[in-house]
Amino acid sequence: MLKDSGEQVCHLLRGNIYHQPSLLRRTLSLPSSQMPDIRVLTLMLAGLAMLGPFAIDTYLPAFDRISADLGVDSVLMQHTLSVYLLSFALMSLFWGTLSDSFGRRPVIIFSLLVFLVGSIGSAFAPSYGWLLFFRGLQGCSAGAGRIVGQALARDRYQGAEAQRLFANIAMVFGLAPAIAPILGGYLSTHIGWRSIFVTLSGLTLLLILASWRHLPETLPVNSRQPIRLGAILRNYLHVASNRRFLLAIAAIGLAFSGFGLYIASAARFILDILQLPETAFGWLFVPFIIGSVSGSMLSSRLAGKMDPAKLILIGQGIMAMGAIGNVLYNLFFVAAVPWAVLPIMVYGFGMSAAIPGMTVVSLSIFPSLRGMASSVQSTMQMLVFALVAGFIAPLLFESALLLACGSVGSAVLCAGVWHLSERLGKRE
Repeated sequence: MLKDSGEQVCHLLRGNIYHQPSLLRRTLSLPSSQMPDIRVLTLMLAGLAMLGPFAIDTYLPAFDRISADLGVDSVLMQHTLSVYLLSFALMSLFWGTLSDSFGRRPVIIFSLLVFLVGSIGSAFAPSYGWLLFFRGLQGCSAGAGRIVGQALARDRYQGAEAQRLFANIAMVFGLAPAIAPILGGYLSTHIGWRSIFVTLSGLTLLLILASWRHLPETLPVNSRQPIRLGAILRNYLHVASNRRFLLAIAAIGLAFSGFGLYIASAARFILDILQLPETAFGWLFVPFIIGSVSGSMLSSRLAGKMDPAKLILIGQGIMAMGAIGNVLYNLFFVAAVPWAVLPIMVYGFGMSAAIPGMTVVSLSIFPSLRGMASSVQSTMQMLVFALVAGFIAPLLFESALLLACGSVGSAVLCAGVWHLSERLGKRE
């Protein structure tokens, strides 16, 4: 069945989607009467969004074991993360555009098939070079679910409904960083690091089957953008030249980078600074997720009841409070659990309270190019994360105080850049 499904997806992606609408309706669309319940859609979109971060967080505890098994220096293992993130960022530019042209559903399913190949390849990689290659393949396809899923949600929901859906997705999505490192640590310790990628392969297969059965198509054929290189480039230029949009999505990336810094430094933070075993990565991720899910719940509950601009401002203020509290703690005490991670939980609460509203505002700037706008937003976020992982984290991960100072910088920059974006919006 998967083979036939893959052939149909490829057939549609070669251009037949415009010429065989009956095939489209039969294989890649769900009629409106079969639209999934909002809870099912939320779980589907959250699962798709979780896949990319899950592929990062599960293998972080296995860095030392992978480097020993493949005979490479531990510093080179950081490159497997950087290659993944850079591939993620590069291809993020295209997934949304492809979905604007071919539809949301076929692009998501195709990307999952590519991710499945990358996961299986990583599980059986015979050398460091092959692991880099398959991690890059995973990165190329990992962002499609989140990017196209955001566009799919904005096709169907507007205003407060969209903010509520994004917040609910974030609540479910937040489980990934909590579960993934714990699962990765136990798999690596008790079965071996390759079992991590086998598990990712199984998860991807489940998502393919669920998407085929439940994921709706929300972009009608007559609303799709034709594949014309000149028009696509003009649209990219139009989106990339909008200073308000660029500042808004940069602010979202900076908000996440305050914790992204800890993700990139997770091995050093847990094993060296906190001196915990590789099965204890939950001490970093679980408090953050508790804060993140709580912040998303707040955003969902207040959607339509509070001015989004006010909620965004409150969220950014809480982020700054958590980051400053982190610096103060590390100035006077030696980092130890649980106190070293409680400020990170506060930061996560503020971040998740602010980001759903920030995302709705950002994507609303280009209502006819939501897929492309979502792609550019994801690319910006991943470029910021890649910069943090490749250049900033190695400068800071020797000290808990330096990491805390980095998170303060992220919070302050996020608030400042968002304020500039809002000022430009008021002038338009």
